[in-house]
Amino acid sequence: MEKDTELGIEKLQQAIDESNYIVFFGGAGVSTESGIPDFRSQDGLYHQKYKYPPETIVSHTFLMQKQEDFFEFYKDKMLAPKAKPNAAHYKLAELEAAGKLKAVVTQNIDGLHQAAGSREVLELHGSVLRNYCMRCKKRFDGTEDDVLAGMKFVLDSDGIPRCPDCGGVVRPDVVLYEEGLDSEVISRSVMHIQRADMLIIGGTSLVVYPAASFINYFNGKHLAVLNMAPTSRDSEADIVIKDKIGEVLSQIKVK
Repeated sequence: MEKDTELGIEKLQQAIDESNYIVFFGGAGVSTESGIPDFRSQDGLYHQKYKYPPETIVSHTFLMQKQEDFFEFYKDKMLAPKAKPNAAHYKLAELEAAGKLKAVVTQNIDGLHQAAGSREVLELHGSVLRNYCMRCKKRFDGTEDDVLAGMKFVLDSDGIPRCPDCGGVVRPDVVLYEEGLDSEVISRSVMHIQRADMLIIGGTSLVVYPAASFINYFNGKHLAVLNMAPTSRDSEADIVIKDKIGEVLSQIKVK
């Protein structure tokens, strides 16, 4: 581990120790160590070649107009039923259980924070574990015995997933381009960030809006940025660590 990272982890540990209302704001980089590809890195989905640009495919218009192409891409590239939480997910859950971390505000849709044991998870962009019929609104979600049940229904469907009751298209409960965020999730996220004495930004390029703008509400003492690439908030942060977030957080001791 490089010296800069070691010093950064020391500062991160100290800041966590003296903070009592920590909020974590995360993105795709949190789940890359679980084998889920991000969008914007060199190997991310936006740099791969498809019949249509990924940004176009994951839009409301595309879902409505080219459903077969949408679900082909969605099943192939956006669902990872075998993915497991990594060290970052587990450490955040541990911090919450200890009363230090009050909320995870995530742009991810994979449900791995909950799988690791986190309870107050605010999913800005929805979840692939939840699905619903666009016609009759019937839910196709996970169950207590099988949290992946909703995802499996979509994944195992032949082509476009259809509601067995009405025949309508079953779509994922995720926020596509051109769609608005859930107002209740927004208000709770902003509330937590406003109350936080420490905000940890992790695994996000901070270029997806409006989600990235929510960190403007932070007025606490410690701002930490854990991300492989530079972000627009690095200059404001008192802790900046450019390393894999799972490896960094695994070094943190919860007291």
